[in-house]
Amino acid sequence: MDSVYWHRRPRPPEEEGAGPGGWPVVVRVPVEPVEAAMEADAREAAARHSALAVRVPLFGVASQSKGDGQRWRVIVEVTHGCPQQVRDALNSLLWFRAKDEAKSPAERCALLGAVARLENEYVDELTLRGARYRVVRAEEYAAMDEHGGIETPRPTDPEPLTPDWSPGAGARSPRVDAGLVLDPDAPLTPLEAAERLSLRSLAYTGTRFPGPVLHDSAEALESHPDFLLLPAAFLIVERSGNEPWTPGSGLQATAHDARRTLAFALTWMEPRTRGLIPDDAEPDIDAHTLVAENTHPAVAELAVFADAADRLRTGRLNQVEVHGTGSRIGRVRRLLRWGPDGPESPRPSDINTHAPQAIHPRLDEHGSVHFDDRAPDEAAS
Repeated sequence: MDSVYWHRRPRPPEEEGAGPGGWPVVVRVPVEPVEAAMEADAREAAARHSALAVRVPLFGVASQSKGDGQRWRVIVEVTHGCPQQVRDALNSLLWFRAKDEAKSPAERCALLGAVARLENEYVDELTLRGARYRVVRAEEYAAMDEHGGIETPRPTDPEPLTPDWSPGAGARSPRVDAGLVLDPDAPLTPLEAAERLSLRSLAYTGTRFPGPVLHDSAEALESHPDFLLLPAAFLIVERSGNEPWTPGSGLQATAHDARRTLAFALTWMEPRTRGLIPDDAEPDIDAHTLVAENTHPAVAELAVFADAADRLRTGRLNQVEVHGTGSRIGRVRRLLRWGPDGPESPRPSDINTHAPQAIHPRLDEHGSVHFDDRAPDEAAS
């Protein structure tokens, strides 16, 4: 993970203690035992990790309906590395809503009109049948100790009572940001309030960043002067020797999900990447099966991978080393800047990796799917 540090710009005294848009921050002291333990855990973690490393901006989609007040609801998880990826995800969500949920041709046409825009334009916000949909931007960062070590899961981070290591468990796991409501008025614990207030005036600095990126970062301090902290997420980070930690997976909702992903990588993916298992081997062949057979010429190497995966399963470990490469379960945070009109959208300097495009076949107002490019009259002739 790149160690990119932010610079904190002092804020005017009259703004200190205010929340988004100048609102007061409501602090609630935890009294329940679980909440109190989480607050103590956060205090200890803050004492151990004095620096922040920032990797990349992340993007998702949030919606706001009448009656939501200042709240927005995340409908596409804020985990994507490109604004156009989440526009495509919104495109797909609305297309399937038109296909499967629309109650009338008029409702379907409204949804398909939004899909058409998303197929042809870089749309960061649209209003559809009274609801607003916005592409939102967050920063991913990790706390680091004095030795450059990335924070690992905390004892009070959520874990399943009975870890599921079975095939297909990932499909049953919670998604990152599932059901997440962005509420700037929600009360904060003292540690959450301290983190929020200390970080809200951070901005990119340094020659590493192009001028437009620095300009947009400075502008965001004025247009979106505060931010919300999203729930912690987890990923695999890797390094060899004294090299910097680099990401080895996407974000996961729980530390167990990240451990299970790492166990799969150790027993299935890495042996194939290193040529220990042929790429065309049966899907159920992995390091464990070959070690059990004890006939493979590289059984000793495969046993190292299998042993590391077993230690992850039995000990809830957060770090293992295999053949000189260390793998760690990293705990990351995301902050989403907030302004008078809600969460920040992509900045002009954010990069799209591809252009808008049609993702699904044409759907007509009656819900019929057309798998060719011809108009209905042409198809019938």
